[in-house]
Amino acid sequence: MPWLDLSRLQENLATRWLGRTFVYYTSTTSTQDVARREAEAGAPHGAVVVADAQTAGRGRLGRTWLSPPGENLYLTAILRPSQREVYQLAIVAPLAAAKAIEEVTPLRTGIKWPNDVWIGEKKVCGVLIEMEMGPHSPLFALMGIGVNVNMDMKSVPEIAGIATSLRHELGREVSREDLLASLLNHLEALYEASREAPEEIWKQWRDRLITLGRRVIARWGDQVIEGTAEEVDRRGHLLIRRPDGQIVAVEAGDVTLRG
Repeated sequence: MPWLDLSRLQENLATRWLGRTFVYYTSTTSTQDVARREAEAGAPHGAVVVADAQTAGRGRLGRTWLSPPGENLYLTAILRPSQREVYQLAIVAPLAAAKAIEEVTPLRTGIKWPNDVWIGEKKVCGVLIEMEMGPHSPLFALMGIGVNVNMDMKSVPEIAGIATSLRHELGREVSREDLLASLLNHLEALYEASREAPEEIWKQWRDRLITLGRRVIARWGDQVIEGTAEEVDRRGHLLIRRPDGQIVAVEAGDVTLRG
C-alpha cells in the first residue's frame, strides 16, 4: 500500500505554523472527527490531521466522501480564527487547493461556488468547514479538504459522471506528498494574506468562479431559487437574479449549474 512518505512531505513544506503539528493515520473514520477531538484537547492553531483512508468520510450537506486507501488526500486543518477571519475560510481553502493543483500539474482549475474545485465540468476537490462557537467568539474551525489525486475513476462508476481525479485527467499518477506540501504552503500564505489584503484574496477567488454568468438552481433548507448567478459579495454570498428580476443573496447551500 503506497502510504504517504512523510520525509518527502517535510522536504517540500515551507510553512511556519501550518502542519508543524501533524497527526497522521493510515486509516480513520474521518479526519474531521479526529481533528475535533484534537481541537477540544487543545491542539494549536495550524495543526493538521491527515489520513490515507477514511471509513466514514463526509462532504458538505451530509454527503459521503469516497475515501479509498492510498490514492487521494484527506486532511483537516485546525484553525483558531477571529470572528473577522471566519468569513475568509471558505475562500482561502478552495483557492489554495486550486493553486496547489496548478503548481504541481499542468492542469487548469476553476471554483464552483462556494468552494468546490473543478477541472472542466467535473469536481476534483471538496471543502468542508465546521465551526465551534463560544459565547462571544469562535473556539476553533475545522477545515476539511479532500482531493481526488490518483483515484481510478473506472473503479467508482457511481461518481464518474460528476467527479474526476488528477490521474484521470493527466493519464499518470501525481505525487500526493508534493501536492499536500504545496496545498499547505498556499493555504498558510493565503490565510495570512487574507488578514492584510482581504479584497485581493476575494478577487482571486472570484476570478476563478465558474458559476458566475450561468443559470443555476440553488437549494438550502426547504428553499429553491432558480436564476442567473450574477455576482458574489465581499462575504462570499452568491447573488442570483431570478426571472422576475429580483436579486437573492444565497449564503450557503447546494448549487446546480444549468448549461
